[in-house]
Amino acid sequence: MSTDTPTPQTIAPAAQPARRSPRTGLALALALVALAVAGWQWHETRQQLDSQQQEVSRRLAEFDTGNKEERGAQKQLREQVEALHAKLGAVEDRFSEFQAQTEALKALNQEIARGREEATLLEVEQAVTLAGQQLQLAGNVPVAVLALQTADSRLARLDRPAYLPLRKALTKDLERLNALPFVDMPGISLRLEQLILGVDKLPLTAYGRPLDKADGAKPAIAASWWQAAAGEAWQELKGLIRIQRFDREDPALLAPGQGFLLRENLKLRLLNARLALFARDQWTYRNELKVAQEWLGKHFDTSDKAVLAAQATLRQMTASEINVELPNLNDTQAALRNLRQSKEKR
Repeated sequence: MSTDTPTPQTIAPAAQPARRSPRTGLALALALVALAVAGWQWHETRQQLDSQQQEVSRRLAEFDTGNKEERGAQKQLREQVEALHAKLGAVEDRFSEFQAQTEALKALNQEIARGREEATLLEVEQAVTLAGQQLQLAGNVPVAVLALQTADSRLARLDRPAYLPLRKALTKDLERLNALPFVDMPGISLRLEQLILGVDKLPLTAYGRPLDKADGAKPAIAASWWQAAAGEAWQELKGLIRIQRFDREDPALLAPGQGFLLRENLKLRLLNARLALFARDQWTYRNELKVAQEWLGKHFDTSDKAVLAAQATLRQMTASEINVELPNLNDTQAALRNLRQSKEKR
């Protein structure tokens, strides 16, 4: 083989470009198509990006607007919260002031309650003192009972356990006083007073009935002079002559001026009996009433109704027992002292 003879291997490269040109055009077309597709895709992507960018911008704008609104709402909310805090601070200040006023009112109420309690305790002490005085000085049991009942009612209103010992002592003293026999001292005193007032009207045995003022008065103007003269003569005759009957064996005769002294002495006897009644002096009381009865029977007209009524009244009063042994109030007074000492220690 010579070197001038071409071989297939040397000829192939020269003919190969002619065979690849369609492929190149196809590749170029494909490249162009791909480029067009890529451009379209880029365009579509760009449009999508633009739309997305616009959407994002819109949303950002909306978010910014919402954020501004939210910031405004937050600002308004903060202002409302600050206003509420201010109001809450004012309410707390008022509440603190109200608490201070409440404490002051509580202290004032406690002070008033203590003052009322102290006033009530003073009233109870005065009532117990009055009851003791009425028993010891006047022997007036009803007034003493009323005073102790008043003291017990005052303690009942307080309703405090600390006052129970005092109320028990009051109850015991009231039971002892209520068990005493009743002596109507005011009634007896009034009856004695009526007797004293009626002494001047009782007729004496020696002088008969006291002259009425009407008997000693001058007669009315007569129809004629001779009737007036006859009336005056009759009055003079009545003053000179007196007819009197003595049924007793030994009538007590009195001098003309002794009738007044007798009545005054009888009044003194009755007054002494009245004083003895208040002093509960049984012996003096009965002795004065007996002397008064004797004087009525000896110097006064026992046939007169007023004298008989006075004697009956004196007999009834003489039989009355006025010297009743009265109990003391030592238990109540001791309980009161203990209560006062316990309160002072507090």
